[in-house]
Amino acid sequence: MGTITFRPDGEAERALATLTANGRSASAAIRDALLLAAKVQRAGELRAEALALAADPDDVAEARAVLADLEPLRAW
Repeated sequence: MGTITFRPDGEAERALATLTANGRSASAAIRDALLLAAKVQRAGELRAEALALAADPDDVAEARAVLADLEPLRAW
């Protein structure tokens, strides 16, 4: 991908100033912020999926059945 134009509002300008105060370039700060935002979004999606599975009675029953099948294999 090539160059992206970024037009910050006042809040974004202040955040960018904070992220670049240590000498980091604006490009590096924005790149890192995008990567972090993608990770946060993915974590939220995984959390929602986990909550949905935990609330699914069929999935819960299957997990319990698997645990019951594995119980005889426990070392202690």
